[in-house]
Amino acid sequence: MNTPGPHPVPTFDPDRVQAITLDLDDTLWPIWPTIARAEQVLQAWLGEHAPATAALATDRSTLRAVRERVGRERADLAHDLSALRRESIRVLLEQAGDDPALAEPAFEVFFAERQRVELFEDALPALERLSARYPVVALSNGNADVHRVGIGEHFRASISAREFGIGKPDPRIFHAAAHAAGVMPEEVLHIGDDAHLDGVGALRAGMQLAWVNRADHPWEHEPLQPHITINDLRDLCRALSI
Repeated sequence: MNTPGPHPVPTFDPDRVQAITLDLDDTLWPIWPTIARAEQVLQAWLGEHAPATAALATDRSTLRAVRERVGRERADLAHDLSALRRESIRVLLEQAGDDPALAEPAFEVFFAERQRVELFEDALPALERLSARYPVVALSNGNADVHRVGIGEHFRASISAREFGIGKPDPRIFHAAAHAAGVMPEEVLHIGDDAHLDGVGALRAGMQLAWVNRADHPWEHEPLQPHITINDLRDLCRALSI
């Protein structure tokens, strides 16, 4: 009996690329240090304006329980991380006996800090080169704002799951990004780090995929395969001859 060989890697075709769609979190910057810092800033704000909530929030199991409850009860917000975070803060305020109306200013404190990201070393030089050659569209399930982050000039458009109403890996949000770039999906190269959300989504949408694999994770979505795998965005620029 013949043992089937590995699935063939699709051929990367730079000549077919007419536009770029680009994930943000963990592709251009590491997300968890950013979130951790934003949560520290939020905790300090609560300590000043809602001390009972701040005390409650020091218990990680309580925070986890609140987030799980909100996730269950507000499944309609699954695509909107901002709304989920705001609602979790409101529930926590209510549970602690503080004014739930503080949820909005509390979220704004968190959200402002969330936009203060530290780009990977290769990110900005690559983004400058990519946007000089192609229309680039940000495509994210997260709630980063490319303009508040300070890189908005490099993007033709920005499409988020929150605004679109559907998140990755649904092909429809990828098709919307292609439309925003003014090209067909097969003319797009999607760049992203999440093998499922970015990888499977882009491939099923008919795009070429550049999988950003900074930590050398195995690809676990055969028979689908990325067209090119990189651990540095400068490698992609070289592959595109830009």
